[in-house]
Amino acid sequence: MMSSKIDMFSQINNAVLDLQASQMQTYERPLKTLVRLLQHPSLVEVNRTLVERVDFDAFIAASEKTGGSMVGSQQLAWPENQIEALGLTLILLEKMAHDPDYALNFAHHYYYSGSKVIAGIHALTRQLIIPFARDYKAYVMNNGDVEPKIIAPKSNNVFIVHGHDGEARESVARFLGNIGLNPIILHEQANRGRTVIEKVEAHSEVGFAVVLLTPDDEGRVKGTNELEPRARQNVLLELGYFIGRLGRENVCALKRGTLEIPSDFAGVVWETMDTGVGWKQALGRELSAAGYEIDWNKVMRP
Repeated sequence: MMSSKIDMFSQINNAVLDLQASQMQTYERPLKTLVRLLQHPSLVEVNRTLVERVDFDAFIAASEKTGGSMVGSQQLAWPENQIEALGLTLILLEKMAHDPDYALNFAHHYYYSGSKVIAGIHALTRQLIIPFARDYKAYVMNNGDVEPKIIAPKSNNVFIVHGHDGEARESVARFLGNIGLNPIILHEQANRGRTVIEKVEAHSEVGFAVVLLTPDDEGRVKGTNELEPRARQNVLLELGYFIGRLGRENVCALKRGTLEIPSDFAGVVWETMDTGVGWKQALGRELSAAGYEIDWNKVMRP
């Protein structure tokens, strides 16, 4: 039986959509659902950080002093700090879910949209809750960093670090090509009078690296006679280079056969390159986690 994970933010978005389409008889349910999702155990620490430095009562008191006696003339006194605004909105939503009449009165008072009371809920949803859901997701997904940044698109170039195992190298290259990525193999690139490490540096503008750990060499501890299979030294050097350049999350080591893994790389996750499609699934998962869109139908092709 197949299992699937439900995306929390998709469920939050669904609750917001249901609230936007609700009527007087139905608005309470999506409102309570929204707050229940926001109170999920995985979000408790995030929410605590957001609300611990805000004063909701002072916020409401300042808002009451705006405008005149006309209905709908008051404006909410939002702080300039976006994180504080998120915390105040969290508290507000919790109060609304606890007392739906409070939600009606609040919406009518600050989001007046005509004689129909439900129109205030709809205006509240459009102007406050929808932007909150968007900004709250961004806050959570970026670990509390709300400063905008320019994010370069993920390069489709994937560097393949390899030793003498040509079959493994070509299998990985074909797999990457089949799922729409561009494999970079060093010996296929023009030398242009450069050393090997200069060629590596020249072609290191990639989004990901696959390192093939294959038993191409043998070595032993000094003073012993037992030889052990090892990966080539250039492979280990380039493994360390790409970990430093791209970060461990953008490097996947595929181990084929029996060989010694250097102790310095004990913390690096590696996958076994078996004879089936298991290694393709493992590499596909790592690429997906690194931000690549993966067509799993292509991954499963022989």
